[in-house]
Amino acid sequence: MAEIDGERRSAGELEASVLAALWAASRPQSAAQVREAMPQPLARTTVATLLARLHQKGLIGRRPGGRGFVYFPMDDAHGLTARRMHHELDRDSDRSMVLARFVKGLSQADEEELRRLLEEGER
Repeated sequence: MAEIDGERRSAGELEASVLAALWAASRPQSAAQVREAMPQPLARTTVATLLARLHQKGLIGRRPGGRGFVYFPMDDAHGLTARRMHHELDRDSDRSMVLARFVKGLSQADEEELRRLLEEGER
């Protein structure tokens, strides 16, 4: 893991930086391009490892390009959040309870928005 200003960065923080670089790009990026776009000064091997992990998780895609691969996000930030929510829901055996607790914790505005979206989907 890379050290920046004497502190270690979590893998999640670094993965988020890689995703941010890919989302900001208008086209697929090489590992070198991703590395240049990231705010943290990371080793080439660190960026390659992060890209490989994100690809294994299905969060980014890759295709041949140049002398290696070029990478692209599989979803935007909102889609990634929704994917994470689905993943967490799938991990629990009592989906009904999870959903009930989720709804219970919503603000009034979020509950109204969720209700509107559900009703819109029924049409």
